[in-house]
Amino acid sequence: MKALVLTEYNKFEYLDVPDPTYGPHEVLLKVKACGICGSDIHGIDGSTGRRQPPIIMGHEASGVIAEVGEAVTDWKKGDRVTFDSTIYCGTCKFCRKGEINLCENRKVMGVSCDDYRQDGAFAEYVAVPEHILYSLPDNLEFYKAAMVEALSVAVHAFQITPSGLNDTAVVFGTGMIGLLVIQVLRAGGCGRIIAVDIDNNKLETARHLGADYSFNNNECVAADEIRKMTGGLGADIGFEVVGITPTVQGAVSSVRKGGSVTLVGNISPKVELPLQEVVTQQKTLYGSCASAGEYPACLDLIDSGRVDVDSLISKRVPLSEGAMWFEKLSQKDTDLMKVIVEL
Repeated sequence: MKALVLTEYNKFEYLDVPDPTYGPHEVLLKVKACGICGSDIHGIDGSTGRRQPPIIMGHEASGVIAEVGEAVTDWKKGDRVTFDSTIYCGTCKFCRKGEINLCENRKVMGVSCDDYRQDGAFAEYVAVPEHILYSLPDNLEFYKAAMVEALSVAVHAFQITPSGLNDTAVVFGTGMIGLLVIQVLRAGGCGRIIAVDIDNNKLETARHLGADYSFNNNECVAADEIRKMTGGLGADIGFEVVGITPTVQGAVSSVRKGGSVTLVGNISPKVELPLQEVVTQQKTLYGSCASAGEYPACLDLIDSGRVDVDSLISKRVPLSEGAMWFEKLSQKDTDLMKVIVEL
């Protein structure tokens, strides 16, 4: 089969490689579409330690089942499916509690680190455990289904955040995940949604996708403006979707006493926290990791059109051009959002 292989750091090759083998509880999936994730971009230079060459990357995919393992009973050839990016064991303490994203034995498709190697979906075929598969709605296109993993990150962040009908919410960071969070907040019944970024083009997109107000933090102090528009209180809930000190501090300062901030971004391993503000104003911080079973809801949100993924897809390209698009996405000044590789 053909595959896009990270053969050494910062180098991809479009190669002929053996078809993957699949076990009794796995299926062989004919890949139809696979998204290039931000974590893939950050990982190709070796800085994360989670993309050690040689590896076939890719964990945001959809396709058609080509073969099934001998013990598979719930799936058949021809089924249209997507899959969770996390391979969870199902037996550890966290899995038994339904917290599959925290599985003690978790693996991630398309990731190669010191502990394991798991080839992903930038290839014609990929082997997938049956228990992480999800059926696609009949009319949902494969390229849209490849967005479900990213959407599940936003939905999970919303799910773990205590919120009420008509709450005021602020989102710091309007990259792709931030824009998905904004749409989920709208679908979830928030009253006012405020977007904060330093890129006016992204803020315009945020307003198009559901934000009621937006602030460029290079042109004003967003936290001050948010307090003004909320009678001096602040937003009820906040979402930080970047992962650097200024945006974490801005999100914390933007929510009211007793409010909460959910931390989704993690570009920086460490940030400076305004501890006294958190403690004396009894603010709550939540960490949100990946997703934990939200795929069916996400597929429905995309299929129904309540979440617009087309506006976030910059390009749909063939696998043979994947290396070039990785290079384009790696450029810091790029306006590209999501690139979907199709086969």
